[in-house]
Amino acid sequence: QVQLVESGGGLVQAGDSLRLSCAASRRTFSSYAMGWFRQPPGKERELLAAISWSGGSTYYADSVKGRFTISRDNAKNTVYLQMNSLKPEDTAVYYCAAQYRGTPTSLQNVAAYGYWGQGTQVTVSS
Repeated sequence: QVQLVESGGGLVQAGDSLRLSCAASRRTFSSYAMGWFRQPPGKERELLAAISWSGGSTYYADSVKGRFTISRDNAKNTVYLQMNSLKPEDTAVYYCAAQYRGTPTSLQNVAAYGYWGQGTQVTVSS
């Protein structure tokens, strides 16, 4: 199994920026599509952004378009989520997840993500 570890969370103020990282354990990382999810307190997990195994296709939830950017560095086995203009409603536990060679249509399929990290807390104060 591929193991995923998120980092970069913390406490910030509204309007600040933060970059999350997700490191994968396997050298076959480039074969996996990657996604970022979040789970606010008392709510279900939701998909925020995803990127194909080649990096050629991306998906963004409407709530984060123009503010968040997903990218990957296959040489470092790492996927990133750059978060700008953070809002209090962005407060949540953020998770990265992986699916093997995800297609443009499967990027939005939550069930296709078979590997998950443990999550990192992001708190945005007003």
